[in-house]
Amino acid sequence: MYFWQHQAGYSLQEQDIEILTDAQSYRSKLLELIAGAERRIYITALYLQDDEAGREVLDALHQASLEKPQLEIKVLVDFHRAQRGLIGAAQSEGNAALYIERLEHFNSRVEVYGVPVKAKELFGVLHLKGFVIDDTLLYSGASLNNVYLQYFDRYRLDRYFLIHNTALCDSLVSFTDETLLSSEAVPRIDVRPVPRFTTFKAKHKQLLKALKRAQYPNTQECKDAALSVRPFIGLGRRDNKLNRLIKQLFDITESELVLYTPYFNFPTPLLRALRRLLRQGKQVTIIVGDKTANDFYIPPHEPFSKVGALPYLYETILAKFLKAQQKFVDNGNLNVYLWKHDSNSFHLKGICSDNRYHLLSGHNLNPRAWGLDIENGIFIDDKDGKLKTVVNDEKQSILAHCKRLNSYTELEQLKDYPEPVQKILGKAKRVKVDFIIKRFI
Repeated sequence: MYFWQHQAGYSLQEQDIEILTDAQSYRSKLLELIAGAERRIYITALYLQDDEAGREVLDALHQASLEKPQLEIKVLVDFHRAQRGLIGAAQSEGNAALYIERLEHFNSRVEVYGVPVKAKELFGVLHLKGFVIDDTLLYSGASLNNVYLQYFDRYRLDRYFLIHNTALCDSLVSFTDETLLSSEAVPRIDVRPVPRFTTFKAKHKQLLKALKRAQYPNTQECKDAALSVRPFIGLGRRDNKLNRLIKQLFDITESELVLYTPYFNFPTPLLRALRRLLRQGKQVTIIVGDKTANDFYIPPHEPFSKVGALPYLYETILAKFLKAQQKFVDNGNLNVYLWKHDSNSFHLKGICSDNRYHLLSGHNLNPRAWGLDIENGIFIDDKDGKLKTVVNDEKQSILAHCKRLNSYTELEQLKDYPEPVQKILGKAKRVKVDFIIKRFI
C-alpha cells in the first residue's frame, strides 16, 4: 500500500476537472470566477504585484466585495516579498503600498495578509498555491502580475487546473483559517502601520512549528474511486509528506515519468531516483525552460545584475546531467525537452507517473523547494485513464515550443557566456561556494 492511501481524499468525476493551456485563459477565468463568486474567495500566492494585471485582479476583488457584502475575501501573500520591489528596482514599500491604497479607496471587506514563513525571504517563502472561489479550486504555480497573466504581449507559461469539489475547497479553506489566519504571526498588510517582523518574532516560532507538522484536514474516504484527489502540504526536509509523495512517484514508476520544472537543479534524493529509473530501463521525460525563458534571465542589451547569472548556472547543471546520462539520451530512455517561445518565459511544475498519477504543484523539484519554502500539491489518481486525453493535449501544447536535446554540446558552455556571467560562475567555483548556492536556488 502506498503511503498516500492512508490520506483521505475526495472522489471526482471526469467533468470536475478542466485544464487551461495558456496565460490569457487563466486570466480570463480568474476574473470570471471572481465576478461570479457568491460565498468565498481565498487567494494564496507568493505575490500580487503592483502592476496593471495585479491591480486589475485586486480591483476586481474589491468590486466583488462591494457588490456582494456577504462575500468573504481573503488574500494571502508572502510577508517579506510583499514589502520590497522587484529585484533590481529602487527601494520602496513594495506591493503592500498598493494593498493599503486600494483598501482606502474602495473601503470594502477585502483583507490582505502577509505570511512570514522564515525570518528572511532568502531562507524560505510562502509557496502555497491555489485559489478557492466558492467550490472551485483554480490551481496554478503562477503568481499575479503582468507576465503570469499575459496582460500585454509577453507571458510566463504555467499549468492551470480547475477542480470543482466542495470538500476539497473546504479542506484548503479550513487549513488557511485554522493554521495561518489564526496566528498572530500572520498580520494584515493592507492597513498601516504594517508591523515589523521583530514585533511578532516569538509568535512566528509557534507558526513555524505548526507549519512543519501541518496537513490539510479531511474526512472522506475514496479508496475505490476511479478518479480521486488529495491535497498535500510540506515544509522542511524532515517528515515532509509532500516530498515523500514526490519521491514515491519517482520510485513506483513502471513505464514513464514526466517532469516539468523551470529550474533544473534536482535535490540529491530525486537525482538518485532518476538515475535508478534510467538504469532500470524506464522512460524519463523532462521538460525544462531554455535559459532565455528563465524569469531571472537578463537580455544582453539590458543592464546586468548578479541575479542574471542564475539561468546560466541552471544550464551548467543541466549540461552536466546530460553529459553523464548520454547513453540513455542515445537509446531514447531519457528525453529532455527545452522550451523556448520568443521572449516569453517558462514556469511549469508537476509530475506525471505512468499516465495515472498526476501531481500539480508549485514545487520546483529543486533543493529550495525540498527544504526551505512551504509548498503544497494536488495529487490526482486516475485509475481508468479518464484524464488521459486532456492531460496529453496539455502536454502537446507545451511541446509545441520545445526541442529535444540530443547532447549536452547543444547547450552553450561557460566560455560562450557573457563576460560578467563567466566571472561570477568562475569565481563561485574557485572558492567552492557553488554547491552552497545550489541549495538556495
